[in-house]
Amino acid sequence: MQPQSGIKTWQWVVTVIVIIVLIIIGIWVFGNKGATTPTDNTPVTDNTPAATTVINRVVMSDQYPGNVVYLSSAQFANPGWVVIQADNAGTPGKILGQTYFASGINPGKITLSSPMIDGKTYYAVMYSDNGDAKFSITTDKPLMDASGNVIMKVFHASSAVSSQVKG
Repeated sequence: MQPQSGIKTWQWVVTVIVIIVLIIIGIWVFGNKGATTPTDNTPVTDNTPAATTVINRVVMSDQYPGNVVYLSSAQFANPGWVVIQADNAGTPGKILGQTYFASGINPGKITLSSPMIDGKTYYAVMYSDNGDAKFSITTDKPLMDASGNVIMKVFHASSAVSSQVKG
């Protein structure tokens, strides 16, 4: 009987060792599947030091002429404004409308005080909020990226864009 007991103990020890090895291999192989590595072509525009990964950006396409601008998304590190401005010789000019956005990624639309004209250029400019959730051109300032450029999206009003396509 003594030899059988030794064989059973040996089999049990080997089984436990195999299970532990399989668990370690499973953790090693499958443990980092959720992690992603940033790529060099990821657009990063922020108003904070380069050490952070908070991104401020507006994503949209050309718009159908009218009184509403549709945004695919407005991404803010802190609550802020997307302000639609008419073209003034290649720079943002008269403010046509604005909408407040919470921090995070938000879709949205902005109703304008006057309609966009077919063929004209417009700007969706990101502004910070001074904390009162009321837009003021004097106290709410344009957001800047790491290079010191104003974060904005240039777009055009075009009747060639389907009125069904938003953002």
